[in-house]
Amino acid sequence: MIVLYNLGLNGHRFSTQELTRRNFGESSMTRVHHLLSYALLLLGIVACSTGEQRSAASDRCDRGDGGITLPPGFCASVFADEVGVARHMVVTPTGDVYVALEDASRSSATTTHVRGENGRGGLIALRDTNADGRADIRVRVNDASHSGMALRIPWLYSSSVTSVLRYRLDSGSLAPIGTPDTVVTGFPDGGHSSRSLALDDSGNLFVNIGSDSNACYSSGHGLDPCPELDARAGIWRYDPTRLHQVHDVSQRFATGIRNAVGLAWNSGLHALYATQHGRDDLHNSYPKLYSVVKSDDTPSEELLKVAAGDDYGWPYCYHDRVLRRRVQAPEYGGDANKADRCADKKLPVFAFPGHWAPDGLLFYQGTQFPARYRDGVFITFHGSWNRSGGQEGYKVAFLPFAGGAPGDTSETFADGFAGRRVNPGGAQYRPVGLAEGPDGSLYISDDQRGRIWRVIYIGKK
Repeated sequence: MIVLYNLGLNGHRFSTQELTRRNFGESSMTRVHHLLSYALLLLGIVACSTGEQRSAASDRCDRGDGGITLPPGFCASVFADEVGVARHMVVTPTGDVYVALEDASRSSATTTHVRGENGRGGLIALRDTNADGRADIRVRVNDASHSGMALRIPWLYSSSVTSVLRYRLDSGSLAPIGTPDTVVTGFPDGGHSSRSLALDDSGNLFVNIGSDSNACYSSGHGLDPCPELDARAGIWRYDPTRLHQVHDVSQRFATGIRNAVGLAWNSGLHALYATQHGRDDLHNSYPKLYSVVKSDDTPSEELLKVAAGDDYGWPYCYHDRVLRRRVQAPEYGGDANKADRCADKKLPVFAFPGHWAPDGLLFYQGTQFPARYRDGVFITFHGSWNRSGGQEGYKVAFLPFAGGAPGDTSETFADGFAGRRVNPGGAQYRPVGLAEGPDGSLYISDDQRGRIWRVIYIGKK
């Protein structure tokens, strides 16, 4: 089902038309979409879709930056609000934004405040027709629960839990044209359900398939070998031009990665990067080995530079950022210190504190932001749930890169998403996806209430 909306004042949506393939032939449906989109553009039914007051500093930003804090010189508008459980997204060369929407019942979105029809999975396309930093046209495609997204014009790739689909885009239509093609199918359901996507310069499609479990154990004992590794806990590589491929171990690119929700290709370095979610429950399961403080910070959340054949050690190993190396997991005979079988597992290029949940990953290539941001990496942290003290994350961090390597420290770029209640259920917003616009603006998605921010640089006063 495809639904086309124009947006009225204060974010109220007025359904212009609802089209289903049951009632219209494919060609008729496409023509109707073209006519409706064109009519809306001619009529200029344009308004702020969020109810936010505009900033005196810039008519392209909102007073209070949509509820987040940014460094001096930056401001934000709420590009769209209440779009659904918004995960990853892409921006076209013409500035249209496509967002993957997860079904609210999926495991990675169980704390979301999105409910009802808006909690259905699918895609949503957003267009800003007057360049004020706010989408005034929406097209929603109701489909399966989606999470990953990648773009190579004219093809938009989006992942459901069990497959990768390919939608055709056309400059004359905001809605994808026709029915989607199936590129890959057969991904296992259950467990970590995010299927993040990335395309490299050679035309390969990379897919994250997260683990089904925390540490591949049963009755307190680690399964050795771990049966998940042939189909999960790694990154797979497929040909995006071939249809109806079936997921299997022969296409595995890298292994031993518990859940790489952030996935990005760096064209300048000709390398794939990923963020790994570290395991949980060290203190709860092994209190004699791990203090509360140690368990809160361990294992690291990792930024990985991933090459073909790499093994990062999950579930047998985890990374300890204090020791600066991989350590054997207690389910496999570890004592919180010894390396043993982990000594040859690949290390991250940067380690963050434990349980922050890194979800989005973007290497900034634009020229709108100050020069120090170019080629550096932005990472969204969805936020922790299992620290014994205060929860952490719920922000966007920036890590400079120089000479192809990350700097020594990261910095907070955008904060305040959680609001006063810094925990999964109480957080106001939880950042997930990142995308860069053709003008160098930065888009940030939220799956807690379905908000999309557009961040721009206006210069210091």
